[in-house]
Amino acid sequence: MSRDRYVDFLRAWAIGLVVLGHWLITALVREPDGEIRAPELLATVPWTQWLTLGFQIMPLFFLAGGHAAGGSWARARAAGGTAAGWVGARALRLLLPAAVYSGLVLSAVGICSAVGVDPNTLELVGWAMAMQFWFLPVYLLLSALTPPLHAAHRRWGLLVPVAMGAVALVTDTLVVTVHTPYIGLLDYVLVWGVAYQLGFCWQDGLLTERRPLPAALAAGGGLAFAALITLGPFPVSLILVTGQTPSNTDPPSAAMLAWAVAQVGLCLLAAPVVRRLLDRERVWRAVRPVGGATMTLYLWHMLPVLIVAAAFYLTGLAPEPAVGSAAWWGLRLPWLLVLGVVLTGVVRALRPLERGLALLHERTRPDPGSSRSWLPWLGLAASVTALTRFATRGFAPDGRFPVLPALGLLLGTALLTARRGTTTERNPGKPKEALRESA
Repeated sequence: MSRDRYVDFLRAWAIGLVVLGHWLITALVREPDGEIRAPELLATVPWTQWLTLGFQIMPLFFLAGGHAAGGSWARARAAGGTAAGWVGARALRLLLPAAVYSGLVLSAVGICSAVGVDPNTLELVGWAMAMQFWFLPVYLLLSALTPPLHAAHRRWGLLVPVAMGAVALVTDTLVVTVHTPYIGLLDYVLVWGVAYQLGFCWQDGLLTERRPLPAALAAGGGLAFAALITLGPFPVSLILVTGQTPSNTDPPSAAMLAWAVAQVGLCLLAAPVVRRLLDRERVWRAVRPVGGATMTLYLWHMLPVLIVAAAFYLTGLAPEPAVGSAAWWGLRLPWLLVLGVVLTGVVRALRPLERGLALLHERTRPDPGSSRSWLPWLGLAASVTALTRFATRGFAPDGRFPVLPALGLLLGTALLTARRGTTTERNPGKPKEALRESA
C-alpha cells in the first residue's frame, strides 16, 4: 500500500514548526558572574503569546498519527494480528530513539553531577533537553488505546470524537471552576485524542465525503476559540506560560480543543492544493528527508541551543541586547540560521545511529501476532511512567540524577525488545509477512 504523501507532509510540517517555535522563543542571558539564564519570552514580552497560534501545530501531528494508525491497525486485524503485538511494535518505533536519546543525556547528567557542575545549571540544561517529552507519553497512550478506539470508530464513526470532546469540556469545566485535583489529566488523552480519532475518520473518508464538513470544522473551531479567549477565562497563549491560570496546555483546555478542531478543518481544506504540490517530485524530494527524520529532529533540536550557548554566551562573544527589543528581534534571524546549521550537523552525525536503531527495531520489535501479551503492556506502562516523569521534572530535577525514572525507561524498553513466541510460529497458515507489513 502506497504512503499518503500529505500525511507525511503534515508530520514534517508539524515537527518543523515545533523546532522553529522552540528556537524562536528561547532567550539566553549571561549574568555578570558568568551564569547563563533563560528568561521566558512569552512572560517577558506578553504580545508574543499571539505567535503561539501559528506555532502550536501538534494537533496536526495527532491527526496524522490517527490516520496512519487507523490504516495500520485495520491491516493488522485483517492479517490476524493481536492488539499486544501491534501496540508493542508501534510503541517501539518511538521508544528506541527516545531511550537512546535519554540514555545519552542521562550519561552526561551523571558525569556532570560527579564532577561538581552547578546543580542549578544542570537542572536548567536537564529541563531544556526534556521540554519536548510531554508529547511522547500522550502519544504512546493513544497508540495503546488504538484497538478499542478504532473499534468504537467502526461502530459509531464521528460520534466518538464528538463524545470525547463533550467529556473533555466537562472535565475542563471542573478544572477551571472547582479545581478538581488530577481530573485534568484526562484531558491530555481526551483533547489530543479528539484529533487522533478524527484521523480515523479522515482515513475512512468520513471527514471528506461531506464537502461542507471541513469548512464547518475550521469556522466552528475558530469562532469557539475566539469566544473562549475573549469572553471566557482562557489566555491566548497555546504554550504554557509560567504562572498563567488557567493554562491552555497544562492540562489541554477547551480553547485548545477548539483550536485543534479548527486546525483539522483547515488541514482538510488545504489537502487538495498541497497534494498537487507534493505530486511534483522536486517538492517531494525536499519534504521527504524531513519526514524521514522527524523523530531525530524532535528529540535533538535543543542540543544546538546548548552548543551555541557554550560557544557564544559562556565566552561572552554573543551580543546581548534587551530581550524583546528591536535589536534582539533583529538578531533572531542569525540565531535561527546558526542553530539550523548546527542541527544539520547533528542530524548527519546521528545517521549511523539511526540506521542501527532501524536494524534493532526490525530484529527486536514484537511480532504483530505475539502470543504473550503481558510483556508489551508492562513495558509500555513502565516507559510511559518514566517519560512522564522526565517531561514534568526534566533530566536533572534539583540538579540530581533521576535514578528511578532512568531505571523505569530501561526496564520498559527491555521488556518491549524481549524476544517472545508468536502466533505465526504456532500457525504456519498465517503469513508472517502480512502481519509485519501491517505494523
